[in-house]
Amino acid sequence: MYPSLETGRLVLRPWPAADLTAVLDGTRLPHWAADFPAEGDRVIAGFVAETPGARTEYGQRQLVERVSGEVVGSIGLFWPPSGGALEVGYGVVESRRGLGYATEAVTAIVAFALTAPGVDRVCADVEIANPASGRVLEKAGLPRRRVDGATAHHSTA
Repeated sequence: MYPSLETGRLVLRPWPAADLTAVLDGTRLPHWAADFPAEGDRVIAGFVAETPGARTEYGQRQLVERVSGEVVGSIGLFWPPSGGALEVGYGVVESRRGLGYATEAVTAIVAFALTAPGVDRVCADVEIANPASGRVLEKAGLPRRRVDGATAHHSTA
């Protein structure tokens, strides 16, 4: 198993097998925030369970709030890189939104992604209807590249 990434308030840890099974089976675990998993976490758990590259060092992780020890979301890189770029995706449960966790986690995983062999950019697609996510990416250093009416594209340079 690969190591966790740590920030001031979060641990970005690999998905434990028991958590994947519980999310997919609909079982609640005591170390989850009351509103985890959100719909996006269920989608990612299915992706991780079915995609070999999702459980690599540069794959998907859970967000664990250090102060409570609770899982409060997920974040990950979609490996392998394409043309030197890795895509990042993330979600924080509603009860922890507005605390800066998403920005903190994205900043950490982008810095980590840029250490991967063959990676020189990290990008994310954001729905226009989700301006808060666009602000998270901009705060984490992924400036807006273009808007095509459906998504805003961000990328490191």
